[in-house]
Amino acid sequence: MNFARRCKLNILNNSIKHGNFNENCNKLLAQVRKKTTQAAAGAASGDDNGKKANADEERTTHFGFQKVKESEKDKKVHKVFEDVASSYDLMNDAMSVGVHRLWKDIFMDRLWPTHGVRLLDMAGGTGDIAFRYMRQLAAQKNNLKRHSHVTISDINQHMLDVGKERARLQGLTEEELPFLTINWQQADAEQLPFEDNSFTAYTIAFGIRNCTHIDRVLREAYRVLKPGGRFMCLEFSHLTNSTLQWIYDKYSFQVIPPMGQILAGQWQPYQYLVESIRQFPRQEDFKKMIEDAGFELVYYENLTFGVVAIHSGFKL
Repeated sequence: MNFARRCKLNILNNSIKHGNFNENCNKLLAQVRKKTTQAAAGAASGDDNGKKANADEERTTHFGFQKVKESEKDKKVHKVFEDVASSYDLMNDAMSVGVHRLWKDIFMDRLWPTHGVRLLDMAGGTGDIAFRYMRQLAAQKNNLKRHSHVTISDINQHMLDVGKERARLQGLTEEELPFLTINWQQADAEQLPFEDNSFTAYTIAFGIRNCTHIDRVLREAYRVLKPGGRFMCLEFSHLTNSTLQWIYDKYSFQVIPPMGQILAGQWQPYQYLVESIRQFPRQEDFKKMIEDAGFELVYYENLTFGVVAIHSGFKL
């Protein structure tokens, strides 16, 4: 008979001998239950701590090549565009060697707005896309006297202030364009203040890569669009040719930040913008994200070998 079995028999015999078998069993059971409860609580606490640690880790994101807390990214991105608001065109010229104007023209040609459209131009800051929309409508006949609408929205009020002043100087105001309602509104693309099914078109140019949660931006775009509405995004992307990508990388990292320092006295914002492009999803991956948000008939078009790409989708 082994040692463990002898111990059990001794405990049993002593319990019967002294007439306290039930009492001892109950005590043993109570001790076992107490230890089990403590062990379970410890395990649960460990799980909670593990989940909390994981949650803390998940609440980090990238700011260029840096890893930062999500709340920090919002502040850092805001600071970047606050610093470059007055020289935004210069920044785009440096990033694209001036070709950004052509890309934006093609972007608006692909949208091809007509009278009666309600456009939300998100991250519209200085008005580059909205101004093209206005001019295209102004060039079209409006025999049916349809009224159009554009909301230019940006998270950065400094960018909007620059855009409003540019619109005034260029004569792109409601007084000059009576067929059009123009609204400038500060808003976060991840939590828009607009009602469901409010717009027939949503555009965002060179802005979505700066958002912390791209998936939330896409879901919000889907929410505020009317059925049949169109989502369009113009963004720096990834070249399809490895040799050209190598050349573009050399230009991006070795030329653009120094150029920003020389022309605008700003090195860090340009360094961030270059790094943020490399962190943005590739064309196919971004297309999948747009589809996951609910959009259909999603496609993309590369411009300048993929330096930028236009993505389009419909809410059907």
